[in-house]
Formats: sequence, C-alpha cells, structure tokens
Amino acid sequence: MNDPSLEPASGSAAAATADLGTERLLLRTWTAHEAGAVGAGGRLGDWAEDFPDDGDKVIAPLIAADPDWLGPFGHRLVVERSTGLVVGSIGLFWPPNEGTVEIGYGIVPSRRGLGYAPEAVRALVAHAYAAPEVRRVYATVETANPASVRVLEKSGFRRLGDGEEPGTARYEAPNPLST
Repeated sequence: MNDPSLEPASGSAAAATADLGTERLLLRTWTAHEAGAVGAGGRLGDWAEDFPDDGDKVIAPLIAADPDWLGPFGHRLVVERSTGLVVGSIGLFWPPNEGTVEIGYGIVPSRRGLGYAPEAVRALVAHAYAAPEVRRVYATVETANPASVRVLEKSGFRRLGDGEEPGTARYEAPNPLST
C-alpha cells in the first residue's frame, strides 16, 4: 500500500492479523478505512477497476459496524500478487456456532475464470481449521450460480443437501489438517 492512512494502527486487531498467502494471491485483513470507503461508494488506488463488487458492498458496512470482523479469522481482501490490486474479498462469518463457521467469497468479474476463488477458498479453509474451536466449515450457494458451485467443488467441498433458503445448497469442506 502506498497510502500510510490505509495501514492498520499499531496494536489493533488488524495489525496483529497475519496475511495469508498463496502462490498468486495475498489475503489480507480489510482496514476500517477500506470498509468505510466501500460503504461510502469511494475508490482507492489499489483496487481493481471493478472492485468493489456487489458482495463487497454488502460486507463492508457489516465490517465497519463490527470491528471484530477485522480479527485473525475475519474478513479479508483478495490481492493479486502480480499487480498488487484488490480483486475480491473472502471471509469467515465469525465466531463459530457450535464449532461451525460459514465462508463467503467473491472475485471481481475482470478476474473470474483465473482460478483465484478456489485458491483463496482453500487457503482460508485451512486457516479456519487451524482454529481449535472450528470443527466444520461450510458454504451456502445459490444453485442458479454454477460458477460458485464449481468454486466449491474445485476447493474440495462436498454437497450436503439443500440450504435453508429455497434455491440454495449447503456444502462442507473437509478438514485438510485431519488427513
């Protein structure tokens, strides 16, 4: 980041949260400033031209309202290593409920089809299962969204059945630490 105002404050939950890396991506915690910018309809210089997407616009005000979502198992921005641009977001809906946590994700249209979503999902699932209180990671997906279903399948999730809402399905990720 070039703008020092976007850096997390020393001692904050965000500052204490380690980035997660994959071969092509960096998953880093949102800052309160970034969540506020999305909520206000603003733009920052390190965002892909089509970030934020619709899902980011839903999550950002929730992050701004609950700073705990900026903690070690909260929501993260997906940064393309080759460009340094934010190309999506991914997160766990923390804290777990009876050992179960939901994952959500989204990649901007200009970067879809590159395998970024499964790459990010696998990294965050492994991170989630590293938490002692997590026994299950699941996702709910609209069945009318075959691309999102493919992301889950490529990430190793298996379908458990229908979701709670009509037209949705529930998927669960195996624990990569138990193999």
